Amino acid sequence: MSTPQLYILIGIIAIAIIAAVLVLTGKIAPKPFSKLSTFAFIFVLTGLFFGSDNRLIGYGLIGTGVILAVIDMFMKVKKTENN
Repeated sequence: MSTPQLYILIGIIAIAIIAAVLVLTGKIAPKPFSKLSTFAFIFVLTGLFFGSDNRLIGYGLIGTGVILAVIDMFMKVKKTENN
């Protein structure tokens, strides 16, 4: 594992620990992710991990994740406007 990948992994673990503490103390309530936002998150994470080996694949995966996240946001806005 290269140094940038190690930093990314440490950052993800730190965010997960902070989120777990906030959920367990009752400060925030976990909201379920939509399937599309889950796929977007997975694409961005894989792009970050594989971006140092092959930049084209890494940027492509991150771009795909961002596009999926934007589509999910538009779908949620349309859903709230119709209700």
